[in-house]
Amino acid sequence: MCSGACRVIGLLTLLAGVAAPVVAQDAPAMRVSGYYKNVLSRSKTWAAEPYTLDVNRLRLELKGQLSSALSFDLQYDNEVLLGSYLRTAQFSQQKEGPVPQYWQAQASYVDRASVYGVHRLYRAQLRGEWGDTTLRIGRQRIAWGTGRFWSPIDLLNPISPLALEREERPGVDAVLVEQRLGPVARWAGVYAPSRQSGQDSRALQWHDNTHGVDYSVTIGRFRGDEVIGLDLASQVGATGVRAEFSHTRPALGPAFRRTLLGIDHAFANTLTLSAELYHDSSGATSPAAYDFSALATGRRQTLARRYVGLRASYALTPLLTLHADFVQNLADRSHYLAPSATYSLQNDLDLRLGWQTFGGAPGSELARPPSVVHASVQWFF
Repeated sequence: MCSGACRVIGLLTLLAGVAAPVVAQDAPAMRVSGYYKNVLSRSKTWAAEPYTLDVNRLRLELKGQLSSALSFDLQYDNEVLLGSYLRTAQFSQQKEGPVPQYWQAQASYVDRASVYGVHRLYRAQLRGEWGDTTLRIGRQRIAWGTGRFWSPIDLLNPISPLALEREERPGVDAVLVEQRLGPVARWAGVYAPSRQSGQDSRALQWHDNTHGVDYSVTIGRFRGDEVIGLDLASQVGATGVRAEFSHTRPALGPAFRRTLLGIDHAFANTLTLSAELYHDSSGATSPAAYDFSALATGRRQTLARRYVGLRASYALTPLLTLHADFVQNLADRSHYLAPSATYSLQNDLDLRLGWQTFGGAPGSELARPPSVVHASVQWFF
C-alpha cells in the first residue's frame, strides 16, 4: 500500500523533472544532480545460504534557494534489487524491519521473488540562515565526532565499522539550531523525535578552538541514555591527532564510558594512514556474553570492549587508488580485512572492486560474518 510518504516521493520526482529545464536557465537558483550506482556482491547469509545480490540505485538530488534566507535539499533514492538474496529468509526479515527514522518516507513498489523495488527520501532538509543563526529541519546528516571506525559522540547517525558502503549515512529526522559566536566558536542544539516512547533525543554541543586544539563538549539524552562527551582534534607537525570521550548513564543498567584515540598522516607520495584505538566499558568481557542479536538489529555496533582499526589509501596512478581497512577485536583476537581498488574510468564514472573477509576462533565476534566479494560502478551526473 502506498502511504503519504509515497505521495511525497512522487512529488519530489515530479519536481526534479520540472526543475531540470529551470536549472539550465538559472543554475544558481536550482540545481539537479545525483548518481546511478550498481553494486554486485556474492556472499552467504548468517544461516550459510549462498547468494548473489545486485543493487541498482538511482539518487536524484534537488537543491534550491527559496529566498535569501531559505534553501532546501531533497535527495530521492530509487533502488531495484535483483538476485538470489531476495529468496532468503534473511532478506524476508530485513525488508520487514522497522525504518530507523521517525518519518516513514519509504515504500516498496515491487516485491517478487526475482525483483524488489523500494524508494525513499535519503535527505529532506529545509535550511534557514539569519545572520549567525542557522536552522535545519528534516532528514539530515548531523556529523558530531571525528571517528573513522567508531565514534562515542556520533550517536545520532551510528554506523557499523564493517559496513560495505560506509559513505552511505541514512541520516536522522531532526531539528538543528546552530549559533556562530566567532570564526570557530559555536553552539548547537538538536531535537530528534522517536516513535518509541521515551526514546527522543535532545542535546547541546559547544565547539571552539584553544591553543590550536579544536574541541567540542556535548551533553544530552540520546534514545533514553544520558550522555556527556568531549571531542578533541589537533595537529602535531604533519600528523593529525584525535580523541573522543563519553560517559553514558542508560535508563537501565550501570553507567559506562567510551574512549577513542586516533591519528592520521598523509605522506607526500599520496599514501594516507589512519589508526584508532577504541574502548567501550559496556561491552562483554568474554565471547560467552556476546549479544549477537543487538548487533544484527543495530542496537550495538560492537560487542566487546577493546578494538583497533587501521586504514590505508594509496594512489597507485592518477586513476587507480588502493584502499584497505583492518579491524581487530583485541579481546578475542578476531579480525576483519577489507581491501579494495577504485579506478576512475572518466571524471564522472568510477569502478570499484573489493573483498571483505573475517576470521577468528569459533564463537568470536568477527569470525561469524560471511566473506563478501563485491564490485560496483558509479556514474555521477
